[in-house]
Amino acid sequence: MYEILKKKKLADKIFLMDVKAPRVAKSCLPGQFVIVKMDEVGERIPLTICDYDREAGTITIVFQTVGASTERMEALEEGDAFQDFVGPLGCPSELTNTPIEELKRKKIVFIAGGVGTAPVYPQVKWLHEQGVSCDVIMGSKTKDLLILTDEMEKVAGNLYVTTDDGSYGFHGMGTNQLEALVDGGNTYDLCIAIGPMIMMKFVCLLTKKLEIPTVVSLNPIMVDGTGMCGACRVTVGGEVKFACVDGPEFDGHLVDFDQAMKRQQMYKTEEGRSLLRLHEGDTHHGGCGQCGGDK
Repeated sequence: MYEILKKKKLADKIFLMDVKAPRVAKSCLPGQFVIVKMDEVGERIPLTICDYDREAGTITIVFQTVGASTERMEALEEGDAFQDFVGPLGCPSELTNTPIEELKRKKIVFIAGGVGTAPVYPQVKWLHEQGVSCDVIMGSKTKDLLILTDEMEKVAGNLYVTTDDGSYGFHGMGTNQLEALVDGGNTYDLCIAIGPMIMMKFVCLLTKKLEIPTVVSLNPIMVDGTGMCGACRVTVGGEVKFACVDGPEFDGHLVDFDQAMKRQQMYKTEEGRSLLRLHEGDTHHGGCGQCGGDK
């Protein structure tokens, strides 16, 4: 069992938990995720690792209440425990495989949308610990939905906060703020965008025009988290990939966002899943063609 040591409400329906998971904390890196399960019959829920403490053996997760399983998670309190807490899963951020001196020469900007701030934070914190400064644009619909602002301010070189309604910080979306920074003379060698699929799509449309290489994290489309269910199938540069095993990070300029978002909606219904099985054949479930998936 994996005990919940801390629970904190960050915003409406958004919660943070510190969970005792020493083996995960020992080996995880920014960009990876875990799968949590509350009990024997509970749903498997993939969640990006927001933070970790190797010495204390803890993993920090952030989740938003959007359905029955996350409502059950919201009901858990400090002292309760998850039955399963599996990880680290997925590929670490490509930043962790880049020589530090090379990173120090790069001008990096992160764009975090909504709960996407949670997976952005460990990457920015890791860079800060390596002596690498970066800019961070983080935003939400309103001031009340902003999360981890104080934590991000401590590790970002420059933090730019935006709200769609102008209730706090820059009035507009992350793309508007990036355009304003570039128009003001800022130049960037790399953009990393994490947030809702539609947000990442429009960030990539902008950065392609600005000729800024862009990495996106496709954790929003993961369901099973092991490559068997096929929910996170996505086309990247004309090739079939699965976010949970091949990612979750990909070259944003190569991702077919329209196909991914359409497929995501279809996958929610039995009729849609049947149609996807018909069209995608053996590659429908993680490419193995053997597991049976949701039959």
